[in-house]
Amino acid sequence: MRKVKPARKLGRTAAHRKATLSNLSTQLLVYKRIETTEAKAKETRRVVEKIITKARKGTVHAQREIFKDIRDKQAIRILFQEIVGKVGLRNGGYTRVIKLAPRFGDAAKMAVIELVDYNEAPSISQKSGKQDRAKRVKGSKKTAETASVSAE
Repeated sequence: MRKVKPARKLGRTAAHRKATLSNLSTQLLVYKRIETTEAKAKETRRVVEKIITKARKGTVHAQREIFKDIRDKQAIRILFQEIVGKVGLRNGGYTRVIKLAPRFGDAAKMAVIELVDYNEAPSISQKSGKQDRAKRVKGSKKTAETASVSAE
């Protein structure tokens, strides 16, 4: 007899949990890679795998079924036009969860969840985004200084 594996509750009510997983799934489909806690990443993986499997059918009924979980037209469009074409012959395993170092503030276990065929996607991290911006700003100042020096 098949035993149902219980899902993680994530410390939320049922409606809040459904909304959280829906939002994480939408962001994963749009950005191809997101950083979140390990438990949320593993639960999101369960949801997204089922969504992509349904989307591979490509029918209007599949679109309507997926729209119950993901209420974003842009994400649905990306899913059916881009993602399904890329995962075409793959029989599951569309996502990957990579464990990261614990979060600094509360030592929560962190992970990155990404779509397997989109390895070139940049990391969506606030820290790395700030560092990248700082490098760009510093780099632009240096190039402006060197350009003025070379012009003289």
